[in-house]
Amino acid sequence: MGVFVFLPLVLPLSAWPVARLAEVHLRPRTATRLLTAVAIVMAVCSTLCLALLMVVGTAQLPGNPLPDGWSDPEVRAAVPHDEVAGRAAISALATACARTLWRHHRVTRRANRALAALPGPTVAVLPDSAPYAYALPGGRGRIVVTTALLDGLAPAERRALFAHERAHLAARHHRHLLAAQLAARANPFLCPLRTAVVYTAERWADEEAARAVGDRRTVARAIGKAALLPHGTPAPTLAALATTGSVPRRVAALPAPAPVARSWPSAFTSVGLAAWGAAAGTLVSAMSSVNSAVTLFLTLHATAAL
Repeated sequence: MGVFVFLPLVLPLSAWPVARLAEVHLRPRTATRLLTAVAIVMAVCSTLCLALLMVVGTAQLPGNPLPDGWSDPEVRAAVPHDEVAGRAAISALATACARTLWRHHRVTRRANRALAALPGPTVAVLPDSAPYAYALPGGRGRIVVTTALLDGLAPAERRALFAHERAHLAARHHRHLLAAQLAARANPFLCPLRTAVVYTAERWADEEAARAVGDRRTVARAIGKAALLPHGTPAPTLAALATTGSVPRRVAALPAPAPVARSWPSAFTSVGLAAWGAAAGTLVSAMSSVNSAVTLFLTLHATAAL
């Protein structure tokens, strides 16, 4: 195993450049899917390696169900282990991910239950003084918007609002956001990818709304007006029209021509180099995890057989 078991814990750093460059240079749909996939693979690999670091160290704890041979000094010398850090990291990781999943499930369940009695199968308009709107997953999905936000938008901007939220539901952006959120919980080095996925998912919905409305500047005005009003969403895994921080960049991107679809960026560009670097880091992370898992399995299998 050696150093290979530690590589997946730090290799997510190789994805940082592509997280920034993909926001600007890649098509939002492509960037969202690419960054989500990279985050998932790297989070799974780092979690697996944390578990591998914990296994041999746990074998010396009293009352554990593991074979006695796993705690032999020869095995502990051959396989990296850390019973304290490994157990603490796995416990913290499991707790953080469970809380994220539970909060997402609780919020969506309560929202769907509260809106069940309201008319309209796809849109729920709330008589609320707080201006906000978000796409609520579940079944065919539902758009939740308050009268305060609708009153602050012109008719064309309202159409842009609904087109934006329908794009979130159609592409199931809540799954990308939830996966990126869980990945960042599993490995803090993946936090930049989570932030990038939030931005690119919103840009994806912006482009779909601009295509549906037929006026990119109208969508930009709707985003700008919604951002100037105090608002919020029940959970970070639910998509909303405007989020603090990314709004100026989104508004600035809309008056420009629509992004050109590309299958994969050229290796001779900055975004291409970053994308290939992230792909290489993901591949090395997966190979290191598999190598460590196979090595540990063979070592412990031989020990148990003896």
